[in-house]
Amino acid sequence: MIREGFDFFESLLEINGMMNELKIKVCGMRDPENVSGVVDARPDFIGFIFYPKSKRFVGFEPSPEVLGNVPDSVKKVGVFVDETPEKVLEIYQNWKLDVVQLHGHETPEYCRQIQHSGITVFKVFSVDESFDFIALEAYFEVCDYFLFDTKGQLPGGTGQKFNWQLLKNYKGLVPFFLSGGIGPDDLEVLRNFEHPRWHGIDINSGFEISPALKDVMKVKNFIAEVRR
Repeated sequence: MIREGFDFFESLLEINGMMNELKIKVCGMRDPENVSGVVDARPDFIGFIFYPKSKRFVGFEPSPEVLGNVPDSVKKVGVFVDETPEKVLEIYQNWKLDVVQLHGHETPEYCRQIQHSGITVFKVFSVDESFDFIALEAYFEVCDYFLFDTKGQLPGGTGQKFNWQLLKNYKGLVPFFLSGGIGPDDLEVLRNFEHPRWHGIDINSGFEISPALKDVMKVKNFIAEVRR
């Protein structure tokens, strides 16, 4: 009985601590000036999409203008969809990335290969009412973070939310980012969301003027409110 009481108390502390230290990732960046404005808001991560079919494709060749505007305090995330491991490693090195985010059908073995190269791995899972959380167990040892997004017909974000209450079914220890249709008006619903493994928020289209171009003031205000 005493141990159960401690477990409950520790869970509350863990939830409160995670909410106070919530990490923020701004994804789908491309324009150098826009990147400069967004990093002024001090996100923890900034994402670049290396998927040619995406409207936010940044290109494979490294951009000195973009890279020069990202301080070391903001970690650079490369987003890939079913790319070859060799290409991922090449882009990781050329773009001086800090994280690889896998948004396709990458297997646990694929994730293990990337992680064993000394790279932090985010693995994205698209969630709907039929999502099988047991399937995540194969990825527990080969991913540093999960990112839960809304399931759509194509890879990439849908700009829509999924039912976040489904994440009650996630019992793993891998921390996760919450994604999918998060916008400036979602502060209250985010404040009411709780999960012991909730690590961060991923924002993208809900803050855009056009694909890959963010409304800098909306991003700044949102990040300031989250951290408040």
